[in-house]
Amino acid sequence: MQWETVIGLEVHVQLATRSKIFSGAPTAFGAEPNTQACAVDLGLPGVLPVLNEQAVAMAVQFGLAIHAEIPEISVFDRKNYFYPDLPKGYQTSQMYHPIVGPGEVEITLEQGEAKRIRVHHAHLEEDAGKSLHESFSDGMGHAMTGIDLNRAGTPLLEIVSEPDMRSAKEAAAYLKAIHSIVTYLGISDGNMAEGSMRCDVNVSVRPVGQAEFGTRAEIKNVNSFRFVERAIEFEVERQIELIEDGGKVVQETRLYDPERDETRSMRTKEEANDYRYFPCPDLLPVVLDGAYVDHLREILPELPDEKRARFQDEMGLSAYDAGVLAASREMAEYFEAVKDACGDAKQAANWVQGELSGALNREGLAIQDSPVSAAQLGGLIARVMDDTINGKAAKQVFQALWNGQGESADEVIEAKGLKQVTDTGAIEAMIDQVIADSPAQVAQYRDAEPEKRGKMIGYFVGQVMKASRGTANPQQVNGLLKEKLDALC
Repeated sequence: MQWETVIGLEVHVQLATRSKIFSGAPTAFGAEPNTQACAVDLGLPGVLPVLNEQAVAMAVQFGLAIHAEIPEISVFDRKNYFYPDLPKGYQTSQMYHPIVGPGEVEITLEQGEAKRIRVHHAHLEEDAGKSLHESFSDGMGHAMTGIDLNRAGTPLLEIVSEPDMRSAKEAAAYLKAIHSIVTYLGISDGNMAEGSMRCDVNVSVRPVGQAEFGTRAEIKNVNSFRFVERAIEFEVERQIELIEDGGKVVQETRLYDPERDETRSMRTKEEANDYRYFPCPDLLPVVLDGAYVDHLREILPELPDEKRARFQDEMGLSAYDAGVLAASREMAEYFEAVKDACGDAKQAANWVQGELSGALNREGLAIQDSPVSAAQLGGLIARVMDDTINGKAAKQVFQALWNGQGESADEVIEAKGLKQVTDTGAIEAMIDQVIADSPAQVAQYRDAEPEKRGKMIGYFVGQVMKASRGTANPQQVNGLLKEKLDALC
């Protein structure tokens, strides 16, 4: 039997507000445990929440970016459940009237094919605290759990997709698209390692051609693109094997263990009625007038899809190059600065995706931490384009800039004597010397069939480049060598 995978994602994005969604407590990452939670975050008696206006604006901007409906009225609800790291006994969320309605996100698959993934809605909510199970004991060898409430009350935007994805790769592509959108907007840093973005993955399988969905399992709190793919691949295989062996998939919540590369059961999956949702009595409905929404629309930055289209239409880049360079805001801004400095989009794209990205990957650096600035790289490319240096010398200049051995490409070129030799007389003199010093190779070239001489000329080119310490213009060397050697035949 052939099986079809059905996937939906619930992406939790931590909004980049300086304070929490219902209190003035800070949201900085990495603070000492329990130093950034106030009475409002803990729901102590006598306190009332006050909605963070910036969180509302960020949520609306995301909705506008995915062409979603923005309801005039949204309402906060209480989602009732008990965890040790949720001392209030409820989470303030939005169930029935979310702030962002239906929208869509376009993803690009490996074959270059575009696919639209529908977004059911996005809603605002507060985060819970965090339970820490490692490194705690009562001093007598008994394991204990520590509770850090710093994260309690941190504003989250939960983005709920429709079950439109059919493979692990599509799910990862969708998650990357969401990451790109929220970081372009500046509403989140998208740092998955720090928990700024994580997702719950709903996975089910069904026979190909069947209209009804299969029973789904929810994999909680997956925090990397790679883990999303691996968790889905494992879960799909698990469910298919279970069904084909005569078993049934149970609707449940599961965890992904990256060390074992497997999912495992946590608990049976709750339904909405298990949480006893009801409107939050402490918060008024949020009313968005048209002028407010229009203002937020006007200040939207250029978004990934728009930037990708501009890179293709105005700069002549391929769809692949445009997609890679527009994927992150930092990469796009760096590339455009390089292009402005050297005046050639294609050369800028080649160097940013080639030499620069290779060096960043080797060192494990993000592009915003590059030791080579966009102005420096653009200056280097300009010197290649005007034949001041050749490709080999350019790599030496790049490495010197990377190592902090110069303020500019021009400074490095001058200091290292890398300026390209383009004087025909000087190159001819080196060629004549190489020919005079290589009688055996000249004889072999002269005696070879004409169609084989092209490969043999490489030896002479290498010797001339060695004599010039890599500074001779390779095109001139090749042309002049062929003329002189052919004249000897």
